[in-house]
Amino acid sequence: MYHGFLLTPHGKFTTFDAPDAGTGAFQGSGGLSVNAAGTILGEYFDTSNVSHSFLRAPDGTITEFDAPGAGTEPHQGAYPANLSGINPEGASVGEIYDANWVNHGYLRSPDGTITDVDVPGAGTGTYQGTNACWFIPAWGGINPAGTITGFYADENSVYHGYVRTLEGKITRFDAPGAGSTAAWQGTQPMTINPEGAITGYYTDANNVVHGFLRPAVP
Repeated sequence: MYHGFLLTPHGKFTTFDAPDAGTGAFQGSGGLSVNAAGTILGEYFDTSNVSHSFLRAPDGTITEFDAPGAGTEPHQGAYPANLSGINPEGASVGEIYDANWVNHGYLRSPDGTITDVDVPGAGTGTYQGTNACWFIPAWGGINPAGTITGFYADENSVYHGYVRTLEGKITRFDAPGAGSTAAWQGTQPMTINPEGAITGYYTDANNVVHGFLRPAVP
């Protein structure tokens, strides 16, 4: 069973669990990202092994949430992003697996409003879609300006990167040398900094993995 924890700079551990987290094997709660205010973005698996997202406020209050359309079968549901999944303002990002195992991104604003993020060109088959990742965890991130980065799998299950501004403008991109001839090749952004620079990795046509840095675009 998983449990979340917070370690302060002074070495104090605080453990926590989402209220509706399951108590069986490989169930429970985990923190994935924390912002400068001390708000934690995390996920928990319930008694049916469905994933859900939560926010833990600095005072310990936990708010559970699901993005619309999240599936309810084991290992479907809402998966918050690792690494930089929550920004200083409290906006957070992640993805869902729907009932057909198709992925869709989500953006949750600080007031709790959830917006679907689906990139044009994303596939609609199993493990395809936006922020599609066959090994379950969600990747990507959001910076202080509310700009999101992530990736999507097209109809051939090839990965491509994208950037979405706070206003909703989406720009797609591929790292030079990224493979495009076989499933699970392509470009997978991981995180974005305050200036808008993006880093991640890409898989080439020989299935060799490389890192990349995409500079901030004015």
